[in-house]
Amino acid sequence: MQTVLIVVHIMVVLALIATVLLQRSEGGALGIGGGGGFMTGRGQANVLTRATSILAALFFATSLGLTLLANAQRSHGSIFEGVTPVGAPTSQGTVLQQLQKEQQQRAAQPPGPPAQPEPPRSQ
Repeated sequence: MQTVLIVVHIMVVLALIATVLLQRSEGGALGIGGGGGFMTGRGQANVLTRATSILAALFFATSLGLTLLANAQRSHGSIFEGVTPVGAPTSQGTVLQQLQKEQQQRAAQPPGPPAQPEPPRSQ
């Protein structure tokens, strides 16, 4: 269902872009446009205006539909559920206490033999 709605949404977007670009400029701030064009009559302008408003309404409807579909498929839990805050005590103590325990364990262990360098690999 969502894929069909996305395809319809993209088709509406492309049609909306085309109808907006086909409309005659009313002067504009840049001073370009106007004059003769593809559709210059008042009747054609009325048709393009009506088509633009219909396509805009379809665009909003498909956008709302996609939003509702995405919201219905979303889990309703929070991303913060099951996460312990930094510094909060856990079953093993706080993060600082865990680091101190690890440091004490490393200091209590005797140093191992020095690591031997690896021989170069032949290709």
